Amino acid sequence: MLEIQHLSKRFPDGTLALDDVSFSVADGEFLVIIGLSGSGKSTLLRCINRLIEPSGGRVVWNGVDITAASPAALRRIRCEIGMIFQQFNLVKRSSVLRNVLAGRLGYAATLPSVLGRWSARDRADAIANLALVGIEAKAANRADELSGGQQQRVAIARALMQHPKLLLADEPVASLDPATSHGVMDYLRLLNRDRGVTVLCSLHFLSLARAYGTRIIALKAGRMMFDGPPRAIDAAWFKEIYGEDAVEVEIR
Repeated sequence: MLEIQHLSKRFPDGTLALDDVSFSVADGEFLVIIGLSGSGKSTLLRCINRLIEPSGGRVVWNGVDITAASPAALRRIRCEIGMIFQQFNLVKRSSVLRNVLAGRLGYAATLPSVLGRWSARDRADAIANLALVGIEAKAANRADELSGGQQQRVAIARALMQHPKLLLADEPVASLDPATSHGVMDYLRLLNRDRGVTVLCSLHFLSLARAYGTRIIALKAGRMMFDGPPRAIDAAWFKEIYGEDAVEVEIR
């Protein structure tokens, strides 16, 4: 169970990115967070694993207060929380396999991992995760030789190396074409359904949110506007979240 309790974030320039946001996420949910750019989606995800420090409120994961965790405890917590970024965050000159193995850095001894001396078990796990996302044949390729969709699949395989219980996906398909976007989202749904991984995924488009989410939360200017099943967002809710000029084709 993930609990977000009265979470707020104000940046040094005075911008209030999150304003008293509260909700809980049950194990095994596929929760999608929607909203316009600047609504607070990315800030919310980054506050959950403290890549951004909240200004107030609490994040509680399986009874442990992440917001109060010591650096050592936070490292242990982050081993259970995978993250996928919009821009993939791969080491472009390194091989696909090495990028995936980087997901084990929180578990491995520092010197062997820096020297690339991974165990046979870790290497086998990396290949298995690449196979799961359909690109094991690219293991020896440099990351920058891959298409955007393939790079995002590498990022998913890297996150899986942590054997996460919770996966945070920050607009993982924002830079991809529609067909590739559905392919990446299909892999996230597979992890959710087959491995029981709880997924929190921010998306810009309601059509994708409705296709993949079991529940939707909507943010607007840092405040939570909606929390409920995907089909409950009708034309009125759509305009409330995205503005009067929003294109209604999204709610069909």
